[in-house]
Amino acid sequence: MSLKIRLTRGGAKKRPYYRIVIAEATSPRDGRFIEKVGAYNPMVAQDHPDRLHLDQERIKHWLSVGAQPTDRVARFLGKAGLIEAPVYRDTPTKSAPKKKAQERAKAAAAAAEKAAAAAAAAE
Repeated sequence: MSLKIRLTRGGAKKRPYYRIVIAEATSPRDGRFIEKVGAYNPMVAQDHPDRLHLDQERIKHWLSVGAQPTDRVARFLGKAGLIEAPVYRDTPTKSAPKKKAQERAKAAAAAAEKAAAAAAAAE
């Protein structure tokens, strides 16, 4: 029996509300779960106290038993200090500027340095 700490969706259409639950990995997303250990409301501001509720003692218990958090829940637990914060992937190289754009940026930076040096020498 593989246990997951994951989100189940509730709320109305376009107004999501999530419960953080302990469930078997094979059960459906909104299906049967073992225990509710928190709640997440993405519709409120990030600094609002009602955005995230965690039952830290129960989460620590389930982590010690071997439950694995999903990626999103691992972020929440990392911010709360219950687990080590996950390492996120770097920006994909696919979105980086191409070769010619990088050369133009280097040339512009070099020109700006020369102009700054010339202005400093003039003073």
